[in-house]
Amino acid sequence: MKRLALACLALLGSLFGVTSPGVAALHVDVTQGTIQPMPIAIPDFLGSGRGPQIAGVIRADLERSGLFRPLDQKSFLEQIHDINTPPQFNNWRVINAQALVTGQSVAQPDGRLRAEFRLWDIYGEQQMLGLSFSTTPENWRRIAHMISDKIYERITGEKGYFDTRIVFIAESGGAAKRVKRLAVMDQDGANPIFLTRGDYLVLTPRFNPTAQMIAYMSYIGGRPRVYLFDLESGRQEMLGNFPNMTFSPRFSPDGNKVVMTLEKGGNSDIYLMDLRTRSVNRLTSDPAIDTAASFSPDGTRIAFESDRGGSQQIYMMNSDGSGAHRISFGGGKNGTPVWSPRGDLIAFTKQASGSFRIGVMHTDGSGERILTDGWADEGPTWAPNGRVLMFTRSARGGRGSQIWSVDVTGRNERRVPSPGAASDPAWSPLIQ
Repeated sequence: MKRLALACLALLGSLFGVTSPGVAALHVDVTQGTIQPMPIAIPDFLGSGRGPQIAGVIRADLERSGLFRPLDQKSFLEQIHDINTPPQFNNWRVINAQALVTGQSVAQPDGRLRAEFRLWDIYGEQQMLGLSFSTTPENWRRIAHMISDKIYERITGEKGYFDTRIVFIAESGGAAKRVKRLAVMDQDGANPIFLTRGDYLVLTPRFNPTAQMIAYMSYIGGRPRVYLFDLESGRQEMLGNFPNMTFSPRFSPDGNKVVMTLEKGGNSDIYLMDLRTRSVNRLTSDPAIDTAASFSPDGTRIAFESDRGGSQQIYMMNSDGSGAHRISFGGGKNGTPVWSPRGDLIAFTKQASGSFRIGVMHTDGSGERILTDGWADEGPTWAPNGRVLMFTRSARGGRGSQIWSVDVTGRNERRVPSPGAASDPAWSPLIQ
């Protein structure tokens, strides 16, 4: 757990030489359905502090977004010797680069690592951005992700999502003796850490808004209950000593409440617990299965799934449980709704024609679009900028599951590396 806490330490940043955002013409419109990736040149960083590795992570981050095409270093006509000297822009125009990232990373006398970079507009022949970061050497990957975020934001106008983590269920063993452990990793699959030993089944992990607490369901003692896991201390705490099953937890936007499903008398309803007072309020009371609740970003509404109309569908209600009404009418069964951090879309799992797909819809249920076409894709989770989703994809014949990602256009679909089979991902907010 010390390693995880260290990875979340804040970095020191200094800004220099930044041009006005309105000056440079270089821009990628992320709202377009079809985007030609921007050619970008990212030479290895100079200096003695993991320069090639940092540049490599930045290239991989930007390439995976689907918006950038890092150019082969073998095509470069100019070798960077000093990042404070403007490049020869024509050398980069010849190879069709539209943007150039130069940087260096140096080990400091106090043992810390300092990395700085410049983002250049090749056709505008100007510097768009310059930043410097300093941290402990073991946090070098995080520096790379933060630089990727800054480049992404400067060119697209949208917040990046690379300096984030994923909590998930790591799976191992055969189908008869399947071991499921709570685990976290960077959004690119690096630095996986197992949080539980696999002595008991764990499911549906979810981050709180500060990425320091995880709510999940566990079968500790053979009884399914919602637990909280503190990432800094490693402490686990059962959330309420209810006599029956509790499952499907999710935090409120302010992190002070947890919404979850409680089974009682053969009926499953949604309840809300205040983490400060531990008071519990019942939000639904229909003789059906109500579960998978997800708050709107402003905390005023809750999307959830219910079979109260005869089949699994998505419903909406106010955060006090009033005004419940169905919003999914696109055919098939629809469940696992998750509200976008932007507040504009709800992601969900659609079951139709013997398969499961990931889709999105507007918050009133209109504009449904199916994004994936796997055989069994389910359980979406949003990147903090609301532009990318992760989900579980299971193979036919029970050959295990993996985590995949897709953007909101459905065009950029990728597998996320993980230590073995993995499922049930949940994306953290940007790490502070």
